[in-house]
Amino acid sequence: MTRRIIDAHHHIWLQKDLPWLLGPMQPRIFGPYEPIRRDYTIDEYLDDIVGLGVEKSVYVQANWARDRFEDEVAWVSANGDKTGWPHAIVGYADFMVEDVRPQLDRLAKYERMRGVRMQLHWHENEMYRFAERPDICRDPALRRNIARLADYGWSFDLQVFGPQMSDAADLAADIPDVTFILQHAGMLEDLSDRGWEEWRTGMKMLAARPNVVSKLSAFGTFVHRNDPKLISDIMRETVAMFGSRRCMFGSNFPIEKLWTDYGSLLRAHLDAARRLDAGAQDDIFWNTATRIYRLAD
Repeated sequence: MTRRIIDAHHHIWLQKDLPWLLGPMQPRIFGPYEPIRRDYTIDEYLDDIVGLGVEKSVYVQANWARDRFEDEVAWVSANGDKTGWPHAIVGYADFMVEDVRPQLDRLAKYERMRGVRMQLHWHENEMYRFAERPDICRDPALRRNIARLADYGWSFDLQVFGPQMSDAADLAADIPDVTFILQHAGMLEDLSDRGWEEWRTGMKMLAARPNVVSKLSAFGTFVHRNDPKLISDIMRETVAMFGSRRCMFGSNFPIEKLWTDYGSLLRAHLDAARRLDAGAQDDIFWNTATRIYRLAD
């Protein structure tokens, strides 16, 4: 593999800092997770990617205790100062408060900060549920606070399921000065004909908003395996809707490490992209993440 690659979505963590890794096992969207109930450091991540052409990466928040949102960014930043990795950080803030700016101000001193994620996905299946209600994208406080990201030049990593995409598309339309980065290409979890159609309908709404881009990541979340055909199918349709300049690769490691290794996962994405021209492949694996997360080329 000689292609230059940016991993636009991965995590590192210390077990002691993640409430969901401590105590009794809690149901998680990606199934049983005993193998990752441990420290996953930047050194292990670098071992996972050695020789694969990954030159840069973006860290995305890993759900530390909410009142420790700055501690998370500080710790990841310290890793960056020590090792050079990751090259950008997506932190956490609570957008349901009256005014999120005091939280954002605390994060603004970290030079690798590029965006914020607060997970908004809601599902009838409680195991897949994160947000308190399905219509959270309509909440006035959330909308007011996301709009404030424009003053910081930061993006919002948007995580929703298909039935929420209409509200999410309206949210993006009403806040055109903020870039919304759709997590995991909309988290297709129902692979029935009806599920695919619901996903396509929502994705087309989001793709119609020029300030929404999509990550091609975490396609093993609901099937609990590295499935090259599924990766190819989702990538093909997502790129057709959004265009390659609004799509980027992400590994979602170490979550995907539950069922595959990094090389196999990356090969599946590279193979899925081979039907595209060289320029589109460059967009997916390098250009889009460079532009959206403002990484030096």
